[in-house]
Amino acid sequence: MSEEMPRRIVVVRHAKAEHPDGVEDHERPLAERGRRDAPALGRWIAGAGLTPDLALVSTALRTRQTWQLAAAELPARPRTVFEERLYGAGAGEIVAVLNETPDTVQDLVVVGHNPAVHALADALAGEAEGDLSARMDGSGFPTAAAAVLTFQGDWKSVEPGVARLVAYWTPRS
Repeated sequence: MSEEMPRRIVVVRHAKAEHPDGVEDHERPLAERGRRDAPALGRWIAGAGLTPDLALVSTALRTRQTWQLAAAELPARPRTVFEERLYGAGAGEIVAVLNETPDTVQDLVVVGHNPAVHALADALAGEAEGDLSARMDGSGFPTAAAAVLTFQGDWKSVEPGVARLVAYWTPRS
């Protein structure tokens, strides 16, 4: 792989989840709207020409279900790792997980939770195309939203401000 070719990180918030009585947060399933939005997210990823090599997904049921439905819409399913450290993580903890990504990975998807995924996308984006940063911040990073960031270098070099926000999508955009 050439150093000239930027790497891409697709930061995804899980789709809309239910809040059933007596169910622990980690085990909350997707709501009907989430089951509709997650495949739309996958179609958007595919339509944007993103070809993830790896997906790091929180172990929470709603993130696993989001990724299962989204990945079904991709031309090829990437290797998926259910990462316990993403559940309840802050943006800094997610960066530490990203720093462990093998350099054979060109495009990476991270499926997690707010407020961490919004904070992660915001922190990594040292610059943004057009009004993407304002749109992302103005939306509050709703469920099933995705931000695409590009950067040069290896995964160990991922840190705040290193990336460029090049795309932002929400199911209602």
